[in-house]
Amino acid sequence: MNYADYVLAHFAKELRLEWRARDAINGMLFFTLLVVVVFAMAFDPASYPTITRQISGGLLWVALLFASMNALNQSWARELKNAVLDAHRLAPAPGSALFLGKAFANFFFVTAVEMVLAPVFAVFYNLHPLGQTWLLLIVLPLGTWALVGNGTFFAALSLRTRNRELLLPLILFPISLPALLAMIQATTSILTGEASPNLWIKVLIGYNVIFTTACLLFFDTVLQGE
Repeated sequence: MNYADYVLAHFAKELRLEWRARDAINGMLFFTLLVVVVFAMAFDPASYPTITRQISGGLLWVALLFASMNALNQSWARELKNAVLDAHRLAPAPGSALFLGKAFANFFFVTAVEMVLAPVFAVFYNLHPLGQTWLLLIVLPLGTWALVGNGTFFAALSLRTRNRELLLPLILFPISLPALLAMIQATTSILTGEASPNLWIKVLIGYNVIFTTACLLFFDTVLQGE
């Protein structure tokens, strides 16, 4: 097997486990839809279209960020059962392939939630983007990878700690601040049409390249650590 085969094997395994349990996607869907409904009830989006466009980008990414925390923790918690993580450590497959397989699976799950959330979000908040809407097809995948790439790495790093559900947000939020700022500003620029999101898209690309490379380089050390 080559490197790509190992990545695809881990990716397929994550899909099978989620298909049987459906706990990650169901949890994320419930949380994100709850956030959308609660904030839509807090004010009348139709009466304040300008304000709605200005805050919708932040609401969208905050909902996805918090919803993905549970899925990221669950993806690694499964590996503790029946000493599966120890088997991964003894396997001849490179540890970075395990990281990429899980990261791609988490990316797939969060993207599936986004596809359900986007039309619901548009309806509840009566959104009519004034900028180039097609740029969202670039911003959303870049922002999603920024969340799940680092999230998968730091979820593995905090796996053996006693309070991993608390430790992951404490580590991930500060490191993700540049990406969060970029994805929120880019989304808001597209919705309001007041500025070009090109600079923020470049920031997201640079952030993803730097941190994905770092995660791949250091994941073997994290996997082999006690």
